[in-house]
Amino acid sequence: MDCIRNGASSGIKMAKAVGILGGTFDPIHNGHLRSALEILEEFDLDHVRLVLSARPPHRDQPFASEEQRLEMLYLAVKNHSKIVVDDRELKREGPSYSVDTLKSLRDELSDTTLYLILGSDAFNHLSSWYEWQQLLKLSHIVVMQRPGEPLAVREDMKVWYEEHLGSAKHRALSSGKIWPVKLTQLNISATFIRDDISKGVSPIFLMPDPVMRLIEEQSLYQ
Repeated sequence: MDCIRNGASSGIKMAKAVGILGGTFDPIHNGHLRSALEILEEFDLDHVRLVLSARPPHRDQPFASEEQRLEMLYLAVKNHSKIVVDDRELKREGPSYSVDTLKSLRDELSDTTLYLILGSDAFNHLSSWYEWQQLLKLSHIVVMQRPGEPLAVREDMKVWYEEHLGSAKHRALSSGKIWPVKLTQLNISATFIRDDISKGVSPIFLMPDPVMRLIEEQSLYQ
């Protein structure tokens, strides 16, 4: 399966289960990729889509341009047939709301089980997201937990969380459940990488080599 440049492919419509991992990927690193791989295997997904956020509503604007971040994604997954790039948010006007992305995907993949993949920190701020209560009508939510740490659910979300907690009998549903999953989660962050690069410290072994070479060639984050 090739990377998805336009959010559509004749082969994708046959997918039974798809993961959606959104982010600014500024830059993409091995922590992102390892998490995508583990969830791919845990939920037996056809593929995981890395959805590049163009205008993130809940964080500062990225340092690298849209074109640079997109190219880094393509370089990172070029040898992984089940981790693909989806650039649909770059083609949309306005803030990059997850609910709009899921609606777009649901229109294309009406019979596919969707899993929106979130970090535990993002999940705990979910109630501040645009139309957040619509998310489970469109997909499941997978919450990535850090090893050895319990999932701390905010008080105002506990009832909602417990009502939608998924179990083995819910695997056949196409949406509507929350799945906390403990992953390896390498202790790597894009902020840490950018800071190191700005100090002249090499990011080798923290990201795929082609991504590191692009950063060096274009003097990104310096």
